[in-house]
Amino acid sequence: MIRITEAVKHLIIINVLFFVATLMVGDQMYQWFALWFPKNENFQVWQLITHMFMHGGPSHILFNMFGLWMFGSAVEDYLGKKQFLFLYFSAGLGAVIFQLGFYYFSYLPAYTDLISSGLSGDQIVQMLSSNQLLESVNDAQRLKLQEMFPIYNASMVGASGCIMGILAAFGVMKPNAELMMIFIPIPIKAKYFIPGIILLDLFSALSGKSYFSPSNTAFMAHVGGAIFGFIMMWYWKKNSFNKNRWD
Repeated sequence: MIRITEAVKHLIIINVLFFVATLMVGDQMYQWFALWFPKNENFQVWQLITHMFMHGGPSHILFNMFGLWMFGSAVEDYLGKKQFLFLYFSAGLGAVIFQLGFYYFSYLPAYTDLISSGLSGDQIVQMLSSNQLLESVNDAQRLKLQEMFPIYNASMVGASGCIMGILAAFGVMKPNAELMMIFIPIPIKAKYFIPGIILLDLFSALSGKSYFSPSNTAFMAHVGGAIFGFIMMWYWKKNSFNKNRWD
């Protein structure tokens, strides 16, 4: 049995408490604590952190907490509590940067085109927030608004970006450890398995096709979390981190 470390235990408890609160309070929890697209009126700065403790359903939190327990305890043992928590939340913020950047890559050109076509910023926001188009909107403008609507109303929940950062850090820490997917019970070394998972997420983000996750998964957040986790662990390991533990 894998020993659960202190920070991992506390993170799991906080995630479970948020999930129970969501079951009791309902959708209002998502409005308050999920991470909304920054242009949306529901966006609040604290959501940059709180969304990491929100989950969309039992299977979502179960898989994330299993991953946190499975890999997080080993990484915390290696890094120490303070450095592990820094890695965890940095990976979560890295996930935010990548996912929001991915959204803005599509949103901003469409917004600029609509402004150039004669619509005002207030008109665009009004239509996106109400999902009701003005009578004066033409076909080209309608297509742009349809592209922007799912982005403007998107919200992110889950610790997946943090977990992907921990998974990538584990791969740097133990590249020859053998891992298996639940659906494919074949041992694969971490140095091959983890990059494969990241590439699959990247392909899903760019193609819009999902193979092992729900279609509304923030795949680019997974990629961002993994990249941040990899870079930090690679840097610490390269620079003789054992001589400079934070605790």
